[in-house]
Amino acid sequence: MSYSTTGSKTELQAINQILASVGQAPVTTLETETVTTSDGSTVTVVTNPDVAIAYDTLLEVSREVQAEGWTFNKENDYLLQPEAVTKYIPFPTNALQVDISNNPSLTDYAYVDVVRRDGKLYDKLNHTYEWDQPIYCDIVWLFSWNDVPPVIQDYITARAASIVSSRIVGDTSQYQMLQQKEAMCRANALEYECNQGDYSYFGKPREGSAYQSFQPFKALQRW
Repeated sequence: MSYSTTGSKTELQAINQILASVGQAPVTTLETETVTTSDGSTVTVVTNPDVAIAYDTLLEVSREVQAEGWTFNKENDYLLQPEAVTKYIPFPTNALQVDISNNPSLTDYAYVDVVRRDGKLYDKLNHTYEWDQPIYCDIVWLFSWNDVPPVIQDYITARAASIVSSRIVGDTSQYQMLQQKEAMCRANALEYECNQGDYSYFGKPREGSAYQSFQPFKALQRW
């Protein structure tokens, strides 16, 4: 029998894993309803209180973990174009971190310090929102659950489970056991990151200039 690795764990499966970790019954669906907020906008909320805590915690932890910047969601030298009239560069809606690329061959803004203000990129060196040319940035993206690698999903789920345990159950022994599972999953995630990132003692190289670290077996080669 063959198994597909392209269909990663769904949000519902992750929620049920969290619920099982804290001794709660699984659910077959994430029952939701649409409510109107005080400012007139509408949001979709989960109706079951325990499921809502598990779901909100999963989203919270997913954002926190992805904000660390991993190989799968960090992109270097990404081109951002200013708007034609205002010369503003809107902050990407699904970006967690944006920093100017330190590659001076790509842009004159390599030494500019950029931050997010009022939904736009702000030039702290020249004190302006206006950009005279496109800029290249290193960006950490926020991906949806289905686009997160399975090993990172496992870590996020395990971490969320330990947090939910502290919020719902409050059992110290259960919390400690779940933290052990979280530590194991983080170790697996870091192993995945090291394999995918091609790191060396010199750090992670830019794309196209990877340094191949020493491999002992090459010492036995005879030319």
